[in-house]
Amino acid sequence: MSEPTGKYSITMPRDIAEAAKARSGPSGLSTYVAAAVARQIERDNLNELIQVAEADHGPVTDDEIQALRDQLHQARQQQTQGGADAA
Repeated sequence: MSEPTGKYSITMPRDIAEAAKARSGPSGLSTYVAAAVARQIERDNLNELIQVAEADHGPVTDDEIQALRDQLHQARQQQTQGGADAA
């Protein structure tokens, strides 16, 4: 069962509204906007978690970020290669 909905009035720049409407497809503008707002809330929540973690442990350095990106890239390559070997 889907979540209950409410009707709201929002104001946004016309060009953004028209672009969203053009991209919304058959699901409609309301669904598109709701998904965009949900993603923004997720990002806001993540940023809050990052702030708490950095307050406790210090900021993450650019080198640490790059090292994690490299690990992720290597894991994706291994996963892709493993999938190709299994085929």
